[in-house]
Amino acid sequence: MERENVCLVIGAGAGIGATVAKRFARSGYYSVLSRRTDKSGLDFAVESIKNNGGQAKGYIINAIEEGAIESLINEVEENIGSIQVAVYNLGSQIGNKGLYETSDKVFERGWKMATLGLFRVAKSLFPYMEKRGKGTLLVTSSTAAVRGNKGQHSHAASMAGRRMLCQTFNAEFSPKGIHTSHIIIDGAVDAPDTLGKMLGEEAYQKMRKEKGLEKDGLLLPEEIAETYYHLAHQHRSAWTHEIDLRAYNDLPWWNTAHTGAQNF
Repeated sequence: MERENVCLVIGAGAGIGATVAKRFARSGYYSVLSRRTDKSGLDFAVESIKNNGGQAKGYIINAIEEGAIESLINEVEENIGSIQVAVYNLGSQIGNKGLYETSDKVFERGWKMATLGLFRVAKSLFPYMEKRGKGTLLVTSSTAAVRGNKGQHSHAASMAGRRMLCQTFNAEFSPKGIHTSHIIIDGAVDAPDTLGKMLGEEAYQKMRKEKGLEKDGLLLPEEIAETYYHLAHQHRSAWTHEIDLRAYNDLPWWNTAHTGAQNF
């Protein structure tokens, strides 16, 4: 049976991606989750959705491989249902590296993940959405899209490209009913497989104790997911094309230098 409401999440890690998939499933969407590695983590997220009465399926794909994104989108559209909402949640953070320590290969990989992959999603998915006259593409981004800090050569260049690409999508496809929203995550997200991996377990738990948990100083995936759901259901007379999210006690990107908690 073909389903009318499918939410496809590309980059469904245990933080923002899987949490967004769960949020949409809770409201009746069939959530399709994809990630590059960790099948057990993917299966856990899918089963969690099913155990709470939702519908979901998971795919392990390497999004930067030629044809992988295109095959996934066609598979979902032809065998699962209409993708009403797509979430592009692939990061391109490689840590802080000086110019001389950033190889051509690493720089190019950041571009492939942040910019080329998004381009390929739109090129594959928008024909389906255009035919239906509606659809939403939610794009996770970061502080690096609007501020190029020291050691962020690959990340800043690729995320800034992601931001501009979202603007070009809206310029061409908003009149055709396709809404693209560029979502700047301006701060550290309380997620074990992103911030936790980057900092290491000890530093991650220290940051949670000092800044997160009951202090609400780290962005919570569950609250981020509520914003994603809202963006996907806005009336077209008041679409949000770009938004930045941060904890209440963080300074915004435009009036503070990199403090160590941003650019994630």
